[in-house]
Amino acid sequence: MNKKNDINRKIFCNFFKKYEEGLTYIPYPGLLGHKIYNEISKLAWNKWILQQTIIINEKKMNMLNKNDQKKIENYMIKFLFKNKQQL
Repeated sequence: MNKKNDINRKIFCNFFKKYEEGLTYIPYPGLLGHKIYNEISKLAWNKWILQQTIIINEKKMNMLNKNDQKKIENYMIKFLFKNKQQL
């Protein structure tokens, strides 16, 4: 990954279903992180971060707990890839 080429790169965002500015870094470990990097825009990722904070607080999740980590990952997948409605 070349940092110089990552700035202002355009990707087809699966969240917004249009071309948007892509992320400049892989935001999550593993294959899922690469999928997010390649298919989710910076704006969509920022929307997820806000939503994630709400979910963690409302459900009183502990991000040190493996079970809660898996739950938030599932929420993330649903939010980013199965969301049919733009928030």
